Amino acid sequence: MPTDRLFSWLVTTAIAVLAFCMRIPGLGNPNKLVFDETYYPKDAWTLSKFGYEKAWDDGKVVNPQIVAGNPDVFSPDAAFIVHPQLGKWLIAAGEHLFGMNSFGWRFPSLIFGVLLIIVTIRLVRRVSRSTVIGGLAGLLLTLDGLHFVMSRIGLLDIFLAFFVLAAVACLAVDRDWFRERLARHLDAKGLSDLGGTFGPVMLWRPWRMAAGVMFGLACGVKWNGLYALAAFAVLSLAWDIGARRLAGAGIQAWRGLLVDGVPAFVQTVVIAVPVYVATWASWLATTGGWARDWGDNNPAALSTRILGKPLASLLHYHSEILNFHAGDYINGVEHTYDARPIGWLVMARPIGIDAVNDIQPGTQGCPATADKCLQVISGAGTPVLWWGAAVALVVAAFWWIGNRDWRFGIPVVGVLSSWLPWFGSGDRPMFFFYAIVIIPFSVMALSMALGRLLGPAGAGERRMLGAILVGSFAALVAANFAFLHPILTDKVIPYQSWLARMWFKSWI
Repeated sequence: MPTDRLFSWLVTTAIAVLAFCMRIPGLGNPNKLVFDETYYPKDAWTLSKFGYEKAWDDGKVVNPQIVAGNPDVFSPDAAFIVHPQLGKWLIAAGEHLFGMNSFGWRFPSLIFGVLLIIVTIRLVRRVSRSTVIGGLAGLLLTLDGLHFVMSRIGLLDIFLAFFVLAAVACLAVDRDWFRERLARHLDAKGLSDLGGTFGPVMLWRPWRMAAGVMFGLACGVKWNGLYALAAFAVLSLAWDIGARRLAGAGIQAWRGLLVDGVPAFVQTVVIAVPVYVATWASWLATTGGWARDWGDNNPAALSTRILGKPLASLLHYHSEILNFHAGDYINGVEHTYDARPIGWLVMARPIGIDAVNDIQPGTQGCPATADKCLQVISGAGTPVLWWGAAVALVVAAFWWIGNRDWRFGIPVVGVLSSWLPWFGSGDRPMFFFYAIVIIPFSVMALSMALGRLLGPAGAGERRMLGAILVGSFAALVAANFAFLHPILTDKVIPYQSWLARMWFKSWI
């Protein structure tokens, strides 16, 4: 690891403060529930009051009342919700601090968006062994349009992205932790290598257990965290086997599939299960939630007899949620901003979060010289960043598999585990903002590829040329982000200015 620990935290803090300061102005605008905010902030409000989500009448009726300061217009009935409760509890924390208003329900997203940048910096620094590359990754993520928008809207996905990346960061620390203790074992025994033996069994893996907790929390926001859990659990075990082979275990290293694999399964998957269940604690502790009485009504069911009434009810509820996500109802739904995952990595179809069209000249800040104006919030990534990252991911896959550079496996596995599962989701509507879980890993691949271009410190003219190229790319990303900024922040702009930012027909 680099020895500039204090300096690295100064860099991390500076970038985090920059990201916060860029995102907080106008956080409460527009002062209304936009897009899927019509679900989660309202769920969060009743969750904090009752311990479970209550239903609401038509959003066109109740949403204006909420914005006007009268939020207690929910139904007495429980709501059938299709995502776990943790993300809504986090939104509820903002509502508790600042009230049931647009600033309150968006503030937690801002905090977790900044935390996601911090974890990205620390993860990339650890993996690349460079504070410069870690800082570059954090700066690029700060300048991403999709991350910017998702940090300023009351949806769940920014929380999912944070917990997934935090779990991966814990596994990266565990990798170093395991290798350090393997080296200590050899030093203590006075050995140069394991000499074909398996080596010590290490059951105490605190960072791997921390990863299990983080994965459980990720699944407590959205179930998609399960795919990352499965993929990185396998990758982490492969790191263990590779470490033992490097230490001289030879063919005995493969015993790790069982000897290391069983504890690893317990420390990640098994630990994640009770953590996930704990995110439903308020639903279990109360009696009014959807299907909460299923165990009472089905005492003879096998699940009730084994698990007890509350957990049996929760299991039944989960079967209903699964049927919703996989059933015919959602597969038959159409949406204007449906974006097939095949185009996510190149930002083929951004999403419109909010729009006010046909603002007349001389009104609402529209210049008198304009034909007409509009104000929009577009969930669009910074194109130069996304396209560069797409190329970097291909290169990263080559360096990981072809050059056997383990570092590039993290972004490749991170992207694939957050992207490929969506291809099996049938014809249900899918949206580009789901890719917020992808972009930290994409930025990781891009920053490490740029690190290769930058070259090692002390490389003279080679380093200078690399610095010019990397700096120029970062400046281009910043300029691209600044150009998009009006359509990320609901600014009133002339129609032609908006059209100039719609580079492809599919973006409209």
